[in-house]
Amino acid sequence: MGNFLAGRVVAVTGAGRGIGRAVALAAAAEGARVVVNDYGVSVDGASPASGIAEAVAEEIAAAGGQAVAVADDVSTMAGGQRVVDTALASWGRLDGVVCVAGILRERMLFNMAEQEWDPVVATHLKGTFTVFRAASAVMRRQRAGTLIGFTSGNHQGSVSQANYSAAKGGIISLVRSAALGLHKYGVSANAVAPVARTRMSANVPMELAETGEPEDVAAFVVYLLSDAARAHGVTGQVYTVAGPKIAVWAQPRELRSAYAEGSWTPQRIADVLPGTVGVDPMPMLARVAAMERAARDGERPNA
Repeated sequence: MGNFLAGRVVAVTGAGRGIGRAVALAAAAEGARVVVNDYGVSVDGASPASGIAEAVAEEIAAAGGQAVAVADDVSTMAGGQRVVDTALASWGRLDGVVCVAGILRERMLFNMAEQEWDPVVATHLKGTFTVFRAASAVMRRQRAGTLIGFTSGNHQGSVSQANYSAAKGGIISLVRSAALGLHKYGVSANAVAPVARTRMSANVPMELAETGEPEDVAAFVVYLLSDAARAHGVTGQVYTVAGPKIAVWAQPRELRSAYAEGSWTPQRIADVLPGTVGVDPMPMLARVAAMERAARDGERPNA
């Protein structure tokens, strides 16, 4: 057992399997008391089972740590509140929340049904909001705390995961909004975009050039929850963790601009925009084109 998070209380959603489980175990191993939340569903969000969260809490206890299980669905306001209330009822405070819970329902945009859009956005984006909302109220009173959302490199876009990508992009904006609004209360907010071998990544239709294990991601999350990150003012950031690689994403900003003399007209825009404002090339387009070529050649493409 370490002491990187000694005395802290941390809640982790989606903590029954994969990265969430690794985060819960790592936080406990570093001295945190952990609320283990998992609705216990399959990858597509079906068949909830409360025993998934309980098993991880028992694993932490068997290793000498302290944990309590919560099997609520965080896509509901009551579920997110229950995670926070459980931490307060058990240990009287809450120092960090890590929102990992997510599901997948893949479909091309032109075929995607409402029943495939709503649950994915609800689990990822609303599920992060419900926990952040409840936790931020506690952390504001404490004047300390850490919020961590889980995004994905697919926030850039995805061929068959418009629902997932939209939710992951929303989480980045939610994290940045939380960082701005809660900074004066001593609360930080960051996002992690993991690349790791999990049941959700098992069916990715390409070879991942850079990947790692859930434990790699968990170590980084422990850092973000710690005084070490607070001392360096880490907030409003998006980090990729892929095995031995850690990277930070750029903050959004304007690249180029142009100003009209008088009012813009469609023709003036057609004359000016290509040579001045232009475009910012979309890296994912080149990757998709490479995947399509590889598929035609009967190969598995590299990411």
